[in-house]
Amino acid sequence: MAVHHLEPNPTKRKSHFAKNRRPFLEPISDAKNNPHFEKPPITNNVNLTLPLRVVIPKEADAAAKAGRLVFHVIGDSGGIHGDDVQGAVAEAMEHQIESAAEADKAAFLYHVGDVVYFNGQSELYGAQFYEPYQYYPAPIFAIPGNHDGDTRVRAGDEPDTEPSLFGFTENFCASQPHQISAYRATMTQPYVYWTLDAPFVTIIGLYSNVEGTLDARGTFEQQRWLEQQLASAKKDKFLIVAVHHPPYSLDKTHGGYLDIVVALDQAMQSTGVIPHAVLSGHVHNTQRFTRRHDGREIPYVIDGRGGYANTDRLAHKLQKDPAGDYPTAPVKAESAHDPNLDLELEYYDQDHAGFLRVSVTKEELTIDSFRVSFDGTFEDTVRDSVTVMLDGHLKPPPAQGHGHGRRH
Repeated sequence: MAVHHLEPNPTKRKSHFAKNRRPFLEPISDAKNNPHFEKPPITNNVNLTLPLRVVIPKEADAAAKAGRLVFHVIGDSGGIHGDDVQGAVAEAMEHQIESAAEADKAAFLYHVGDVVYFNGQSELYGAQFYEPYQYYPAPIFAIPGNHDGDTRVRAGDEPDTEPSLFGFTENFCASQPHQISAYRATMTQPYVYWTLDAPFVTIIGLYSNVEGTLDARGTFEQQRWLEQQLASAKKDKFLIVAVHHPPYSLDKTHGGYLDIVVALDQAMQSTGVIPHAVLSGHVHNTQRFTRRHDGREIPYVIDGRGGYANTDRLAHKLQKDPAGDYPTAPVKAESAHDPNLDLELEYYDQDHAGFLRVSVTKEELTIDSFRVSFDGTFEDTVRDSVTVMLDGHLKPPPAQGHGHGRRH
């Protein structure tokens, strides 16, 4: 397996007055020299794996017998601007569960971070989490995003009175499920980074801290854990890595995170294990990339449309070309950080809220994208879909698809 040494773009000239704009189709931002890092809480839990059957034994057993597991994915939902769009996304997912055949009902929701804005305070979970999802009939798992762990005070914020990730751990990593809210019980995830062991799929959830790093400079605790999880992953199951900060993004606000690219590639290099898909949030739109790497085709999918962006103004837009146009997918990304990168943007939607639905069998993992308009309307129509086989190759789409790769 080839090793790529990724470095900041040497062709850029630094400015003291403004950050440099990434070139059109550059999917990776420059790494920060000293990214802000807040130490996660100490854990005494040696085993950071949670079997799905411990949380929902009947549903996990039913999925195993039916040969199919379905779950939802969202990101960046915290409704600091109001929960109207967040609630509309929740209602759309509820509708899917209520209307689906038994084998197609989502067994859980996996949140890829930024559950509560802006600083993850426990007192905000009622309005931003429990109320919007009070009718969602399945468990909600999560990894933290930067706003779940950042304790820095912003303009207009009250000073934080809680340590980093206190609200997240209180609501998602409780030792026993209990009713903080009248609407749903707390979750019992083993830690802020952890592995979900489910029928047909293993989901390794990472915590990319405040500014897109697994570990503080000079430390490697989470990196080593990631490599252990990859090395021990069952070869007859699909493998997903979930991380809040995306490795690759063509949006103009954030871009991809070089530290996450390096962390994942280093883990793949050291173990020889390549995930079947990488799911992220942080960017308030959806983008689906295909990365061709070591003979495999890996979907890297961003979905940060869970409701924080409740207007078009708050949605993150992509970089434009010199003529002022957005890219027309499919289009190949071009990275000065990694000239050998083989990455193609297949689809994006920067004009709607929405969510993903993941379906897994023994042979196939399918990621479907749905959109919810900012006015709350929802049509239960797949807007984009990709299927990866257990051998790590994509299944060719049908001749008459859903407009794969086209901007809607």
